[in-house]
Amino acid sequence: MDDFEFVFALYSLLLGLSMVELLGGLGRAIEARFAAEDSKAKFAIGWLTPLLAIFVMLDLLSFWSAAWLSRGDIAVSSTALLAVAAFASVYYLAARLVFPSHPEGFANLDVHYFRVRRIILGLLLVLLGAQLAFYASQPDLAANLMRPLAWIMTIVLVALMAAAMWVRDRRWSLAILTVLIARYVVIYLL
Repeated sequence: MDDFEFVFALYSLLLGLSMVELLGGLGRAIEARFAAEDSKAKFAIGWLTPLLAIFVMLDLLSFWSAAWLSRGDIAVSSTALLAVAAFASVYYLAARLVFPSHPEGFANLDVHYFRVRRIILGLLLVLLGAQLAFYASQPDLAANLMRPLAWIMTIVLVALMAAAMWVRDRRWSLAILTVLIARYVVIYLL
């Protein structure tokens, strides 16, 4: 086992738990929806929270694949393990907040989205800043930061995430989340 494999095992475990948290949250929301139908209660999953979950999942996958680019620059050390644990733990926290623990307490999960979006997207922006700082500190990876397309796509990402944090209109929020998701889909397909 080389250094990258040792460190990546911890990273992938924590990021995998983040994925499970997102899917578990969606499962709880669907169960709450079925229960509401049976009891004639009002409950709607809405679009905003599931779209946020998809965006967080795509963002998480981008960091997971970015770790592969860093494989030659990772060495086992206490600092590396702490950094990886902290980074992936912040992702877990963001994923954990996407869906409420008790979705049945909401008439519509769009209300939950507007309560947590700034925290979640703020955490993701902090992680993006940490990734960019790490890349800048590694000569081999810093070259990737000099590509104009990388800067353009990063600026678009940051601008859209900032807009999603502050826009209060449901329709605009839907549009911004859709564009954020489309941005990742386009990148993955290129």
